[in-house]
Amino acid sequence: MMKTESSFVGKKRDALGDGEKMIRKKCCRRPTKHRSPSTIVQQLYDTCREVFKGPGTVPPPCDVEKMKLVLDKMKAEDFWISKDLPFFNSDNASDGTPRITYATIYQSENFSLCIFFLPQKAVIPLHNHPGMTVFSKLLLGSMHIKAYDWVDPSKSDDLVPSSEPRLARLEVDSNFTASSGTSILYPTAGGNIHSFTALTPCAVLDVMGPPYSKEEDRDCTYYKEFPYSNFSESATEVKDDCSYGLLKAIDVPNDLKMKPVEYMGPQFVETC
Repeated sequence: MMKTESSFVGKKRDALGDGEKMIRKKCCRRPTKHRSPSTIVQQLYDTCREVFKGPGTVPPPCDVEKMKLVLDKMKAEDFWISKDLPFFNSDNASDGTPRITYATIYQSENFSLCIFFLPQKAVIPLHNHPGMTVFSKLLLGSMHIKAYDWVDPSKSDDLVPSSEPRLARLEVDSNFTASSGTSILYPTAGGNIHSFTALTPCAVLDVMGPPYSKEEDRDCTYYKEFPYSNFSESATEVKDDCSYGLLKAIDVPNDLKMKPVEYMGPQFVETC
């Protein structure tokens, strides 16, 4: 069943707005080209059903490549997204913090599809994806992505995040545009803990399998980053040619504003 709220912030309702629905005329503009967006959205849904087998599984390389081939060719107009959408208006920042809007396209036990709309300078802070494989495709604009993996991944599945800072390896620290390829992260690799900073108004599609679920111990944890300095006791693990940071689990940032809206883009046929 399609849901109007994403599990990405399932336990963090205080960070959300009141869930107002989009006005159809403003949120979706039908493409002027003859290409049918619903065809590629249907292909995305069908591929997700093939690739994601449920909690506790990670797609094999052949399935990862299959998903990447579909996402790499996706564009903003495939979802009737344009830079004129009201979500990209930074005037919604009453206290200087731009509000992020998101629309859940689909969610099941095995995977979810969600689009995040970030005004310029909006930030989704460092957060993790426990036990999840995530494909992120920037559809519009440019953003900076910073991502870490734990140096000791054996503790990455701890149900209660440690209150002490943990050593993490910097995996990604780059700018991305809509022409960039799909970013992929895994349960313990590929930059499982990442942040998004909008350099311009952005729309990013997240494909997550399995989705967040507090009931199944896949809740979202946010982190604060501290500079890495002398960490001599783990010198055997640390290489001079890598960058590191210390990450500490924190409560949901007070200035994080995320508002769910109804998905009003191209439809697709759900199959059993």
